[in-house]
Amino acid sequence: MSYQHIHLPEQGEKISVKEGRLHIPDNPIVGYVEGDGIGPDITRAMLRVLDSAVEKAYGGARQIHWCELYLGEKAGRVYGGNYFPDETLEAIRELIVAIKGPLTTPVGGGFRSLNVSLRQALDLYACVRPVRYYAGVPSPMKEPEKVDVVIFRENTEDVYAGLEYESGTEDNVRLARFLRTEMGAEFFEDAGLGVKPISPFGSKRLIRKAIQYAIDNHRESVTLVHKGNIMKFTEGAFKDWGYEVARDEFGAELLDGGPWMQFKNPNTGKNIVVKDVIADA
Repeated sequence: MSYQHIHLPEQGEKISVKEGRLHIPDNPIVGYVEGDGIGPDITRAMLRVLDSAVEKAYGGARQIHWCELYLGEKAGRVYGGNYFPDETLEAIRELIVAIKGPLTTPVGGGFRSLNVSLRQALDLYACVRPVRYYAGVPSPMKEPEKVDVVIFRENTEDVYAGLEYESGTEDNVRLARFLRTEMGAEFFEDAGLGVKPISPFGSKRLIRKAIQYAIDNHRESVTLVHKGNIMKFTEGAFKDWGYEVARDEFGAELLDGGPWMQFKNPNTGKNIVVKDVIADA
């Protein structure tokens, strides 16, 4: 595929997906977006660190070939005011892997958030964040070496759907009128409003991904974190749909009468517990 402003490296091979897994060649092409604000500074440092890490780890046998992509303010300069060019999205789809710096949202640019628009355009529904302790790093915790969790956060639904209506705008007034007159809702005048959609499809695919990760990486448990005690029909439903996935797709059974469940990891034979916890508990 040819692009107007994006130049794929002549050397290097594209990353591919085979049987649902990334296939990474020894000389992969990886896209990057500098980002706005401090983005160019931290991106330059990031490129140097990753290049050095790959050199150290593989002794020159592997090398990343970088391809610059454009979003945000730099895209606006390159594409004549377009902060969200279609060819950048196409390049990310082609390259599969890209690293993004922080993005600002231009005032009057037609976007509530460039980050949200990117997630929705590419359906980047899972924000996966490993959290663990590295020896030698100062920590306020007594036993930081015990910290080893991987967080799967929904990235396109819930408050990340970007359905917000600013106080005083026509859309806000219309929504407020509907909620008050049709739904009997009560809230302060001139309140900013946001919609919190949580669906069975969105919830289940995220939780399915987390459970499969636990299987593949020999984890002992999956915890559904929620505020279902207060938001029963959104966060509470998220929890319930999670247990449904564990039961219907992974064969989990009630543990001590429930609602916690457990099933055997098909790879190791060890139990994996699926549980839930209220977010502020």
